[in-house]
Amino acid sequence: MPNQISNMYKAQHFKLGVFSANCSGGMAITKVEERWDATWENNMALAVMMDSAGLEFSLPIARWVGYGGDTAFQEQSLETITWATGLIGKTEKLTVFATAHSAFFHPLVAAKQFATIGEISLGRFGLNIVCGWNQPEYEMFNLELSESHDVRYQLGQSWWDIIRRSWTSTEPFDWEDAFFKIKNGRCTPQPFLETLPPVMNAGSSPQGQAFAAKNCNFLFTVMLDIKSGKETVQTVKELAARTYNRDIDVFTTTYVVCRPTTQEAIDYHNYYAKDMADHEAVERLMGLMGMHAHSFPRDQIESLRTNFAAGHGVYPLIGDPDTVADEIEKIALAGFGGISMSFVNYNRELPFFIQEVIPRLERKGLRVPIGTD
Repeated sequence: MPNQISNMYKAQHFKLGVFSANCSGGMAITKVEERWDATWENNMALAVMMDSAGLEFSLPIARWVGYGGDTAFQEQSLETITWATGLIGKTEKLTVFATAHSAFFHPLVAAKQFATIGEISLGRFGLNIVCGWNQPEYEMFNLELSESHDVRYQLGQSWWDIIRRSWTSTEPFDWEDAFFKIKNGRCTPQPFLETLPPVMNAGSSPQGQAFAAKNCNFLFTVMLDIKSGKETVQTVKELAARTYNRDIDVFTTTYVVCRPTTQEAIDYHNYYAKDMADHEAVERLMGLMGMHAHSFPRDQIESLRTNFAAGHGVYPLIGDPDTVADEIEKIALAGFGGISMSFVNYNRELPFFIQEVIPRLERKGLRVPIGTD
């Protein structure tokens, strides 16, 4: 059968996807009873719902060590390559990404795994490349996490170059650099001879942006506010065009609290992210990311704690359907090509978003109804 064209390449509307459903808790560091349980059954149900509603993608977090606390936040996680393969078999149009750390997978092993998914998916597999930041994960694998972003992305570049070489080379090849030594490298099958899968890099540093501009279809970055987000989009797009003669799309990640009224949304946000926050896990995550209490004014650190408990510190979409749709429109007008979303409980909350917010996005011209694209 011929490969499908991934819906990530379709240009007619603002793209929507879900992030981190493969991990316990998703992105919400909370003790509420209804928090996300990342079972295979729940993930299958979510993927089928997304597929039926016309959402474009599902993007996992590659998490090897969780953040502790009362909830053991993100301690339980479904490995992303296996997870993606399974979900592709349960859906028809959804693009499912695997997230891979360049430091944790030998490039030829990764190339074979991705090529196998490529054969199975018929074009619906995407790859999210991560060059690493989480020290405890490196310690678990007895690997050294370089303090230099340059070195991390140099390793990532070598890793990706080897994978692409193995997918396109008609003869075995040798390779030797500062990171890898390969003799008679090869990979079959080769489903990506003509078209690579959609490739994403999750990075907000200058090195991450440069890596994405050179190698990826999508940069997945954190946005603090609309103004700085617009500047990031312009910077990355200009870098890709000027330096590499490439087009690139930029996505950001959000957490969603959408209720019939804005007050209901605010009340629930305060309940799960303040009253019921898993404070120990929040402090551990913020500490690993260098956000220590002594580095910020008291009011600012409290605001950061709430935002991390609510959704890992990403951009909030809180309000009634009109408010959430208006905020998504602002993100689109800033130049972003799409967003990933997380919810406290994806399967309970996404149906309301599909029913109420997506039609509003269609009326704004950001999306087209299912069956008309």
